Order: sequence, then C-alpha cells, then structure tokens
Amino acid sequence: MEDKLNLLQERRKLVEMGGGEKRIDAQHQKGKQTARERLHAFLDADSFVETDVFVQTGLDNADDVGKSNPGEGVVAGYGTVNGRPVYVYAQDFTVAGGSLGEMHAAKICKVMDLAMKTGAPCIGLNDSGGARIQEGVKALNGYGEIFYRNTIASGVIPQISVIMGPCAGGAVYSPAITDFIFMVENTSQMFITGPQVIKAVTGEEVSSEDLGGANTHNTTSGVAHFKAADETECIDKLRELLSYLPSNNLEDTPAVASEEPTLDASELVTLVPDNPNKPYDVREIIKRVVDGSKFLEVHETFAQNAVVGFARLGGKSVGIIGNQAKVMAGVLDIDSSDKIARFVRFCDCFNIPLVTFVDVPGYLPGVTQEYGGIIRHGAKLLYAYSEATVPKISVILRKAYGGSYIAMSARCLRADLALAWPTAEIAVMGPEGAANIVYRREIENADDPAAERAGRVQEYRDKYSNPYIAAARGWVDDVIDPRETRKHLLKSLEMLANKQEDRPRKKHGNIPL
Repeated sequence: MEDKLNLLQERRKLVEMGGGEKRIDAQHQKGKQTARERLHAFLDADSFVETDVFVQTGLDNADDVGKSNPGEGVVAGYGTVNGRPVYVYAQDFTVAGGSLGEMHAAKICKVMDLAMKTGAPCIGLNDSGGARIQEGVKALNGYGEIFYRNTIASGVIPQISVIMGPCAGGAVYSPAITDFIFMVENTSQMFITGPQVIKAVTGEEVSSEDLGGANTHNTTSGVAHFKAADETECIDKLRELLSYLPSNNLEDTPAVASEEPTLDASELVTLVPDNPNKPYDVREIIKRVVDGSKFLEVHETFAQNAVVGFARLGGKSVGIIGNQAKVMAGVLDIDSSDKIARFVRFCDCFNIPLVTFVDVPGYLPGVTQEYGGIIRHGAKLLYAYSEATVPKISVILRKAYGGSYIAMSARCLRADLALAWPTAEIAVMGPEGAANIVYRREIENADDPAAERAGRVQEYRDKYSNPYIAAARGWVDDVIDPRETRKHLLKSLEMLANKQEDRPRKKHGNIPL
C-alpha cells in the first residue's frame, strides 16, 4: 500500500505542476497567476475539491498519466465562497496554452452538469489559446457541448466568466452566453478574429489590447461587465458580486443585517437641482438610500447615460436602475436600452426586486440612432420590464417624458408602486417643446415672444407636468419627501415580499433582439 500511495502522490504532483516550473515562471512574468493559484485565491481556504484530476486524451498506458498535457489544460471542481457552494473551472495556460480539446471540454461539462444538478453558481476562469488544432472537429464539438449547457443553465443558476488571458475565436461565445464577464486590464483579451487575421483580410492594423482588451469591452462594445486593474482586484469583485446573488432561481438571495446609509439622507433635497436642465450624479441619490451606501455598479463605463447595479435594502439584494442625468441628460439610446433590459431580465430570472430611479427626457434623436435600430433596441426595454414578475418600484426624481417615461418601469408596464418626488415632471414631452405647440399663437402674437414663451413654459410646468396630475389618476401612488425615500422603499419591499403573478402559459416569448 505504501508504494501505491507514493505513486499516487508522485502522479498528483505531476498534475499539480501543470506545464512545469519554466511555464509557471513565464505565466508569473506576464503578471498572471496559474490556474490553481487563481482557484485558491477565489475559493474559501481549504474548500476546493478537484474533479477529473487524472483525465487525459488518448491515454493507453497508465504509466503515462500526468506526463503529457497533465490535467488536459484545465483544473475543475467545486468549493465554497463565503461558505456557499460554487462550481469552478480554471484553464491552465501552462499546459498546451490552455487549449480546448475533447477531454478538456468534458471536464468543464462535468462541473457544469453538477452545478445544474445541485443548484449552485458555475464560474469559469478563462485563459486559453483556443481550440486544440490537433484534435480538429473533436475540439469544435467540445465547444458546442459547453455552449449548449450554458444555454440550458441560463436563468437556472448564475453563470460568470472571468477572462484572465486570451479568449479568441469560438471560445468567446461561452462567456457571451453567461450572465457576467470580468476582465483584467492589460492581460485579458477577447475577439473573434485576432489582429493578424484582420490585417490580412481588411488591411486594418490594431493591437490585441485595442481590439479586445478590458477597456474596449467594458467601454465600447459592452461585451464585458466588470474590469479590474489586476487579478487580485478581479477576484475580490467576483466574490462581492456573488454575495448579492442567490445560488439558483428557486432560492432567495443571501440576507445580511440591515445597515443605515453612511451618507446623509437629508442631502437628497438638494442633490437634484431646481433647474431641470442642470445635471447631477444619480449614484449620489442611490448611495443615500441603500444599505451602508454600498452600490456594486455593473457595466460602469458602458452606456454611462444609464446606471445599473446591485445594492441592499433592509439586508436583502435589489437591482438598481437609474437614468444618469450628468451624461447626455440621462436620455435613452441603443446602448443604454440594451444595458438596462439585460440587467432587468437577469434580476427577474433570479427573483431580485427592481428599484428604478427615473429622470429621463426621452430617446436620443438622430440618423445614427434610427439607422442603428433604436426602435428595436428600445422595444427590448419595454419587453424586459413588462415581462418581469419580481417586485418593481419606480421613483420619479425629475423628468419622465413621453415614451421614455413608459419604458422606465411605468405603472402601465405593471410596476407595483410608482413614487414621485415633488420635483417630478411627467408629461408627453418637455415643457419647452409642449409650450411651443400648445401656446404657439399666443407666443407668436405677443409683444415680447421670448418673455411670453418663458411664461407659458412655466404655466405648462405648473398645470400639466407636475406629479400631482399623474397622482390624481393613480399612475403615481404617492408624492414623497425625498428624505423619506428609503423608508418608503423598505416598506414597499416588505409589502411585496410574497408577490405572485400569473401569466399566460407559453413556451417562451419572442423578445425583439
């Protein structure tokens, strides 16, 4: 037995060393951790249990275990994060460049299947050169098996992809199907075709970082949701995100002790300027309402005219959406519609209530938006809010004009409660445009058209766009003191805790994609 135990330890050590010391050193020199180092940093201490330790492709002789492509370039298994179970796999770039072959894919598929069976999140740490060319169609089939499982698991368990190196070609589509993507600045890239192929086909010259780096996908394409300066920060953010999420679609989110905001709620009465054309930062509103003034923003640098993210109210997770008045006046456009719609649908999948802070002047006009399909993209937002059955509460801070008012979780889209601040303006269009139409003759015939117009704008604002008109018809449930926003939200969420909705039986809807 002792000899066999010694052999076991030798073979395990071979697998744990991956590609060997030289390749591990090369990984460190790039500012990257190895697959096992990442897993130990991510998971609770001593919680990792590895699966398929000795799996290898085309192995006929047991003496060769661990000697060729040890572990098949991926470390897979399960552990805990803050005491809650998760399933994980980490591609090992030191072994065959982390390339995906038949058995590499089989290891990933096994932990994905286990995650589905047990109802726990599945997290992939990606660092791969792509498909293993030597395995041909077997590698392609492996990708397809992963994509299929990503799709079936969607909305059942949280799926998170962490890009910690290259991720190219077909490999990018698994992360794209998952719920959230993390990237690390300067060391992670995602693209379908690399710079060399692009130069050969189109003549365009671009670096890997500019083409598919963390800044590109977090700011320009919107493919990624979070970025970090290094792998340590990335793992810390990943653990923080998981703290807001349930393990699966049948469980509640983790409850923690309620905290009062650390920022002064009395400042809410001055944060929104009296002048409706002056900007402010909606994050400052959010942080004065939520527990501990803590807000984990998603898609922070993409479509910045909208803000989405996670917070807690009364110790329970909520999804927060807000128009960002300091960027493009908070107007809705193609990218912000996509950003909000996807976030709303994620929260609805996992029973996370939605709180929407509304200050929206309309949709962004222009040829680019119309040609880009703002009608189709804007419809995603209407669809997402209408489809969502979780508790939905809207707080109208200032502007709520036209179709964009409806799109931002209006009562007619079945928001459960609509609250408004005294500064709210709810109307078909802004007072300036409306006055030009309603009082056109009076303005044209006035001795001083500019003064007449200014007076008529104020008249329209006082008579028609104040929140009491909507409140009189029940489309706004209450006009509240801004300083009492948190109190109203806490009571509303408590009241809606057991909300249930019946919808028509169907296979699934057809969201305008």
